[in-house]
Amino acid sequence: MPDKTAPTPPARQAAVRSDGQEARAQLLSTALALFAEHGFAKTSTRAIAQAAGVNLAAIRYYFGDKAGLYAACFGEPLGGNAGDLTHLYDAPDLPVDEALRRFLTGYVEPLKQGEIVRQCMRLHLREMLEPTSQWAQEVERDIKGPHGVLVAILARHLGVRADDDLHRLAFAISGLAMQLFVMHDMVDTIQPSLMRDATAIDRWAERLVGYALALVDAERLRRTALAGKTRKKA
Repeated sequence: MPDKTAPTPPARQAAVRSDGQEARAQLLSTALALFAEHGFAKTSTRAIAQAAGVNLAAIRYYFGDKAGLYAACFGEPLGGNAGDLTHLYDAPDLPVDEALRRFLTGYVEPLKQGEIVRQCMRLHLREMLEPTSQWAQEVERDIKGPHGVLVAILARHLGVRADDDLHRLAFAISGLAMQLFVMHDMVDTIQPSLMRDATAIDRWAERLVGYALALVDAERLRRTALAGKTRKKA
């Protein structure tokens, strides 16, 4: 009789891990599509498991519960935590153009993933319309975090405090990249070559840096002119 206490051979362990990774990835992909289409409340775990072709217990095994699977749909498909950009501010000698290049390049990089990006965008829009507890986490991680880093970089570069106008500037710069996600389908309809492949996305990032620097220069000139007027009045 075989020894049931013998360790699992390495080849079999690798096969098990591979099968598990595939099952988990299939669950995540299926859940993303269904949550994006129907929302959290109207999507059942049974429907997800059936569509993914796995046992219902697999959801509990890999994600804990429905909420855990839903949260994973936000954090995993596009590569994890978008708010982890503190390294850009923690390098005080980094020129503003290079900081903006890294910021915007990282922002648009997920566009290279094609259909997954569309599904993630639909999921985020549905979450905005039908918010769950996940929305507060998304705001803190993927919106507030990157925005705060960008404001800090701009404040240091311009030598000013983070006032309302600096926040306006930061929103305008991040908006340059965000509109590519929001208008993805429209861009594809009007000028499909703009998002045809990875090279086209890289070109977008390059252009966005130039646009962002123009906004920064405009804000610098505005502040300089305002300061001059203030001195004359004094």
